[in-house]
Amino acid sequence: MNQLNPPSRLLMGPGPSNAAPEVLRAMSTPLLGHLDPAFLHIMNETMDLLRTVYQTDNKVTLAMSGTGSAGMETLFVNLVEPDDKVIICVNGLFGHRMVDVASRCGAEVIEVHAPWGEIIQPEDVKRTLSKHPEVKLVGIVHAETSTGVKQPLDEISTIVHEHDALLVADMVTSLGGSPTEIDKIGVDAAYSGTQKCLSIPPGLAPVTLNDRAVEVISNRKTKVQSWYLDLSMIQNYWSDERFYHHTAPISMIYALREGLRLIVDEGLENVYARHERYGRALQAGLEALGLELVVKNAQHRLCQLTSVKVPEGFDEANGRKYLLDEYGLEFGGGLGELKGKAWRIGLMGYNANWRNVTFALAALENSLRTQGLEVNQGAGIAAAQSALQNL
Repeated sequence: MNQLNPPSRLLMGPGPSNAAPEVLRAMSTPLLGHLDPAFLHIMNETMDLLRTVYQTDNKVTLAMSGTGSAGMETLFVNLVEPDDKVIICVNGLFGHRMVDVASRCGAEVIEVHAPWGEIIQPEDVKRTLSKHPEVKLVGIVHAETSTGVKQPLDEISTIVHEHDALLVADMVTSLGGSPTEIDKIGVDAAYSGTQKCLSIPPGLAPVTLNDRAVEVISNRKTKVQSWYLDLSMIQNYWSDERFYHHTAPISMIYALREGLRLIVDEGLENVYARHERYGRALQAGLEALGLELVVKNAQHRLCQLTSVKVPEGFDEANGRKYLLDEYGLEFGGGLGELKGKAWRIGLMGYNANWRNVTFALAALENSLRTQGLEVNQGAGIAAAQSALQNL
């Protein structure tokens, strides 16, 4: 059997993104035992860095062993008990997934909807909470990966807390790319993944819970249904007690520490500004190619993940195949309501740079031409350049 030799790809889909070279080097360093004092020190550093990047002082801020979906399940199995009422906000695929996870915990789920490509309206959340004052928590997606919507949380957080409920946020695509401001906004619990703006391979799910959320877990009437994701035990491993729960993924913790270090060393505001700058430039270039963005309101567009509608008559799967075969460039296809109708283009973490903007726009221009679409040569890059100068 030949030695493993996967092809080189530029991963500009919805995730994973390309890992930073420093992260890959960190993963190749020698293993330590998961209870070795040297590794425990690395865990402490990782928690401190994670608090900084999450923008929180929450003591319970740690990395679950598993991908971002494990983070989602972690919060719901710990915070929700059978017959609890929860509100889930749905304006994309990952809102629907949150509904599924909450239902599997035995919750009575009440859904608040908005069209795909639009934000959840605070007044809809307020009206639903007024009808169901006994609701325990409200779940919402901060950065909807299926559409590219950036959900404002401030007003909704105020409404949720006026009704004495918890606010739980999916920050899988926002962490490390957009301000999360956990403490400032008042998010009670949030989860994320490593494979997007943190520029780390998939495998860990950073979660953070404030004292209100931790108190809810402490006062449960029933045992957490998942042994593996039971935070009452896992937080003891990440705390000073270091009580053994399971063997931590050592190399992934190395990777997380290094990825977070890179963000903190660059400076959070600089990281956010970089994603904003190149994301807006890419979006201007896409529109100059005659393409329509899924999220019409520019204020509600993510910069790190852009969904763009496929032109009528264009074979989107063949278009993505052309990019992969000819340029080693990966875009993501649409999900759910947008399946076969949209591309999802990521500029996340290490990949958020001007070189990738121009490369993607030039390659996409050629892909459009292969199926007979008329595109002004260089229009995308020219518009992106103009947008960059005006930002």
